[in-house]
Amino acid sequence: MTTPRRAAVVGKPISHSLSPVIHNAGYAAAGLSGWSYTTIECAEAELPAMVAGLGPEWAGLSVTMPCKEATLALAAEVSPVATAMGAANTLVHRPDGSWYADNTDAAGMVELLAAADVRPGARVTVLGAGGTGRAALAAAARLGSGTVTVVARRASAIDELRPAADALGLTLAGADWADAAGHTDADVVVSTVPKGVADPLAADARWKPGAVYFDALYDPWPTPLAASAGAAGCRVVSGLDLLVAQAVGQFEHFTGVRAPVPAMAAALSAEVGIEIRPVR
Repeated sequence: MTTPRRAAVVGKPISHSLSPVIHNAGYAAAGLSGWSYTTIECAEAELPAMVAGLGPEWAGLSVTMPCKEATLALAAEVSPVATAMGAANTLVHRPDGSWYADNTDAAGMVELLAAADVRPGARVTVLGAGGTGRAALAAAARLGSGTVTVVARRASAIDELRPAADALGLTLAGADWADAAGHTDADVVVSTVPKGVADPLAADARWKPGAVYFDALYDPWPTPLAASAGAAGCRVVSGLDLLVAQAVGQFEHFTGVRAPVPAMAAALSAEVGIEIRPVR
């Protein structure tokens, strides 16, 4: 396949993104010689005009903060999971010129948690109530968890998640950030908070033997809380793992080709100097 096609990751700021490393390595390994993947710095208010100006050579966009919620309004069709979450991280350009919105974060989390032997009905705690927290809720629903505890710094942020939880068939239990360490005894703990916010919890975490700790961060790595979980014998999943897993879904949406996952993971490993083991 040599027809020139383009894709990009969109957000602001965006220069730090590692997505081009992963996707371009995938194109090379899959023999998609006419494909390229770049970055586009774009604020939420600028997104509609930017997307409207893209030509037929564009296969799709990866969407990151702060544009994930605004993406839904630009799509002619939205996947059920993105609808339930109220956010999309993927826009696929269809042959008729319209856009399809999906969210591959949730599917990526499910794949990674399943690979970590998380069982159906696992008790889940989510630290943080932002966009990645929504993905964690969707993953918990797919894994058959009935109730998810969300620990947030603002009670209003938990309330904003309730429509998504209802749409996903989850019961949402809110908890104050002051009590966060007391909620780390779940089967699965997912941290979605910004760098440094969860660090103080490391000293008082109450890890359950055999639990899984999923940290959406990857710089620096390991985070103090990830190190604490690892020392307690928990299985630890990083944001680097998620970066590859969600990119795989996007790659396959954009290209229609099965993603060369080992090559994509190896490229990211070489870029950051940390071994990433692909789950498929």
